Amino acid sequence: MKKFKNPSDSTSEMIEIVLPNDTNTLNSLFGGKLMQWIDVCGSVAAKRHCHKTVVTASMDKLDFLTPARMGELVVLKSSVNRAFCTSMEVGVKVWAENLKTGEQTHIASAYLTMVALDEAGCPSSVIELIPESEDEKRRFEEAGKRRDLRIRNK
Repeated sequence: MKKFKNPSDSTSEMIEIVLPNDTNTLNSLFGGKLMQWIDVCGSVAAKRHCHKTVVTASMDKLDFLTPARMGELVVLKSSVNRAFCTSMEVGVKVWAENLKTGEQTHIASAYLTMVALDEAGCPSSVIELIPESEDEKRRFEEAGKRRDLRIRNK
């Protein structure tokens, strides 16, 4: 098995359609439903990275930039930004896609801290992440700064 992975090894994409049961009285997507989808998409990237069970330890501030409407697609893309000892920061970016026009609108972004678990449910070490592209290197460095802030604000 490799001693390290690159962010591209864990990148995941998930597509959902906003159905009537997912909407509020304004025919826009429930925020809680979007949070659930973000959590699922983020956990897929984390599992792909470490090949272990993962749990969500935290989700950073989530801003709903614009609503997704009933009938639109919601496209979620996730990747591991940085791996620490037993945890990983996963970034998830979300777009709504109008099926009539094909236009995509950025509707949300979030950073999740996922913790890898062993068979006994205890935190377990994760493989090292080595960024390749300039964008991956930037996200790697920023993830370290966000982690420092999370630790300081506990």
